[in-house]
Amino acid sequence: MYHEILGRQDAAAPTLVLSSGLGGSARFWGPQLPALTDDYRVVVYDQSGSGRSPATLADDYSIAEMARELLALLDSLDIQRCHFIGHALGGLVGLELALQRPQLLQSQVLINAWSSPNPHSARCFAVRKNLLRDSGPAAYVQAQALFLYPADWIAANSAQLAEDDAHALAHFPEPTNLLRRIAALQGFDVEAQLSAIHTPTLLIANRDDMLVPWQRSQHLADALPNGELALLEYGGHASSVSDTPTFNRVLLDYLTRQA
Repeated sequence: MYHEILGRQDAAAPTLVLSSGLGGSARFWGPQLPALTDDYRVVVYDQSGSGRSPATLADDYSIAEMARELLALLDSLDIQRCHFIGHALGGLVGLELALQRPQLLQSQVLINAWSSPNPHSARCFAVRKNLLRDSGPAAYVQAQALFLYPADWIAANSAQLAEDDAHALAHFPEPTNLLRRIAALQGFDVEAQLSAIHTPTLLIANRDDMLVPWQRSQHLADALPNGELALLEYGGHASSVSDTPTFNRVLLDYLTRQA
């Protein structure tokens, strides 16, 4: 998989591994990198079948397989301990890492993630699949901001979003791969295993997230033995982009406490 290692390169540097959501691209973490690269070694990557990591995904592709792919990458880089940060689908990968190789993780930060399906998100992802299948990539990309950001932020950032949409359309993944990635997150369910995950975990959620109800993060915080919730008032599903200063402050505060 395509990856970059940014920031500190010395052996003593703590390592952060950043995993993005459904889009799968390392580019998602651009707003966080300036705040992280002075103090950490930061690994970002394009998930298999997206961005600069071309692949043909299997019909039964799963979140567990995404975790195994990431573990193979980290093994190739000889990364034996890290802090993991995952957004949405990336957060599901983090839960799988904590089950498959708990000794890897010093801590994890899961942003607007979940441990099992819920009816609201299922409806949203059904709409996105129908847009892709029936109207094509352009309609899918145009609708994406509605699921990610607050209405006022969309209105105030139309020029930036136009550039983002053009980039997303120019680099749009193979639609079959995207549909299989959506199916993977729709089928994810680790409810019965949450009590076995002892990794220190921060759940960041947003009250105004219209894709994933913030109560799913509250549930994780309650169910994980070492979970805690940071509930943000504003920012939608991707507050790391729409309210970067607040998000970065919460993230850095937690990482500092873990250190």
